[in-house]
Amino acid sequence: MEKAMKRDKIEVNDRQLACAHIKSQEGQDYLKGMASAANYAWVNRTSMTFLSRQAFAKMFQSTPDDLDMHVIYDVSHNIAKVEEHWMDGKQKTLLVHRKGSTRAFPPHHPLIPVDYQLTGQPVLIGGTMGTCSYVLTGTDQGMQETFGSTCHGAGRALSRAKSRRNLDYTEVLRVLDQKGISIRVASPKLVMEEAPESYKNVTDVVNTCHSAGLSQKCIKLRPIAVIKG
Repeated sequence: MEKAMKRDKIEVNDRQLACAHIKSQEGQDYLKGMASAANYAWVNRTSMTFLSRQAFAKMFQSTPDDLDMHVIYDVSHNIAKVEEHWMDGKQKTLLVHRKGSTRAFPPHHPLIPVDYQLTGQPVLIGGTMGTCSYVLTGTDQGMQETFGSTCHGAGRALSRAKSRRNLDYTEVLRVLDQKGISIRVASPKLVMEEAPESYKNVTDVVNTCHSAGLSQKCIKLRPIAVIKG
């Protein structure tokens, strides 16, 4: 990618950024690799959904349908999508790459499923295992200002390495237990890396997007169980 940027004289304002022309060999290779990764993620989530349904059905001696365990919405984050947007008074076909954000289309957008035509696209905002998460909806203002995009989570306040150095996993577990949150984790290291203190305040992030008109608050979710790793 860096060689392609040098060859095509592409400059970016941050050394951590890289890009290539969409129709170049590098651009096409990237999109194919991204599609493969997205398919892997879809299969993972589908498998976890199936296994979760089976576990609940076994525990409650019922069926997933009777337990109303249907998928509300499934969406990929950090992915590029070919979309139609208005720019400079003209409708154009763009490749919108949302990194650290997710799609948030407004009500009546043709790409939204029928069930959400009146509300706008559901936006799933993961918080932390000890605080809360949110469901937002897309807005017309967001469509105009950010190509129908908004935040997709709180964002880290501490790096994974710093979290492991500074936090005590037993204390994190104690606080979660006090809040009535059950946790099943593969390694103590993951407890520290994903501790609430490792992330920014998700409510502040969500309120900022809401106040800016990029998305609207809909539902606040409280964690009761966490599975990591």
